[in-house]
Amino acid sequence: MSRVIALCFLLLAAVVGFIHIDSRPVWAPFSSGEVELTEAEDASQEIGSSAKLLNTVASKAKGSIQTAPPSPRADWLPDTGALSVHAASLIALRDGGVRAFWFAGTREGAPDVVINTAVFDTKSNHWSTPAVVIDRVGAEKGLSRYIAKLGNPVPARMADGRMQLFFVTVSIGGWAGSSISTMISEDEGLSWSRPQRLITSPLINLSTLVKSPAVLFADGRLGLPSYHEWIGRFGEFLRLDGVRVIDKRRMSSGRSAIQPVVFVNSAQDATAYFRQTRGAGLPKQIPVSQSQNAGQTWQAATDLNIPNPNSALAGLTLRNGAHILALNNIEAGRHRLVLMMSNSQSGQWHVIETLENDESAPDQERKEFSYPYLMSVNGKDVHLVYTWDRKRIRHIYFPDNWLVRANSQLPIQRDSEVGADMKGAQ
Repeated sequence: MSRVIALCFLLLAAVVGFIHIDSRPVWAPFSSGEVELTEAEDASQEIGSSAKLLNTVASKAKGSIQTAPPSPRADWLPDTGALSVHAASLIALRDGGVRAFWFAGTREGAPDVVINTAVFDTKSNHWSTPAVVIDRVGAEKGLSRYIAKLGNPVPARMADGRMQLFFVTVSIGGWAGSSISTMISEDEGLSWSRPQRLITSPLINLSTLVKSPAVLFADGRLGLPSYHEWIGRFGEFLRLDGVRVIDKRRMSSGRSAIQPVVFVNSAQDATAYFRQTRGAGLPKQIPVSQSQNAGQTWQAATDLNIPNPNSALAGLTLRNGAHILALNNIEAGRHRLVLMMSNSQSGQWHVIETLENDESAPDQERKEFSYPYLMSVNGKDVHLVYTWDRKRIRHIYFPDNWLVRANSQLPIQRDSEVGADMKGAQ
């Protein structure tokens, strides 16, 4: 019996040592350049405020008639004929295009699910013919293990310019039995290396999933927001050196917060918003954690007072400091999806566009609009993709001048008005 107890302590020590080992590389601050810009402008010459920019544009017009900025433009990702599609994501390409990834099959978790990709030409506004990145059989061969299902592709840009794709694989059980696998492309997503599993635990290495974009550290390494769904539901922050996990930190606790979205505010400061998975009677709004040391430790903060129905949200910081959120801002169901903005002056969130709304439709006719993902090509525009009733993937482009105007029209409120505003945002 004493040997069994000793073995248990050794295993526990191994796990703790894996997570917090002093010999691992020094923790670097966040990079100041999350978005790779396509212009050579200096950030200090960027928008002092959206209103100031609009006034400058107006003065240069010299009395000419001002026209409204271009409206958001919507289209669909290419149809592959699959009955069900979900979990789309985006990454900017070096030529200014946008590459999308999503999974498609008979249903979520079916053996025939594949991860697709297509490229959006921002000059012609057309999508390329879709191609399969990897399927279940290919994942089995590459990983040398049985794969029952796969999903949730998330692309990232490595410090050396290569593209990295993370995705979820399951060998046994449901999504709680997941692990994260990754591949690398040296030709902007045309071809990929053999997949490898991320080793996030020295023991079982199960129940780690990914949904949200990675962030970049100043030393070139990636910080990958992930989450755990077995014996608890909580967020985790992985520090990666290529395909190797060199550190892992807990972002939340218990069973109430998954799929973290990280906003990097400065070299040391970051805020994470979560999809809530709370039980009945608990607040159906957005859990928050904050880090003051570049993700080494995270502390729970006051909820963001916006409704959340146990559904994923997406976040993005624009170059002018404005924050963007896409989410279902209701307490139950996924039949309404909105785009929200918070500028650096007010710090409060406001709906700037209602993307989908089946609120007035009978319950049985309401469609699902879910799993949004946001990306910017140049730090000033926004591309959004989301699941449209599990049948299609919707893509909406928001031009930079449309976002500038939306930012300039945000009210600046006192703290006492915040509660009223959030009720109005519902």
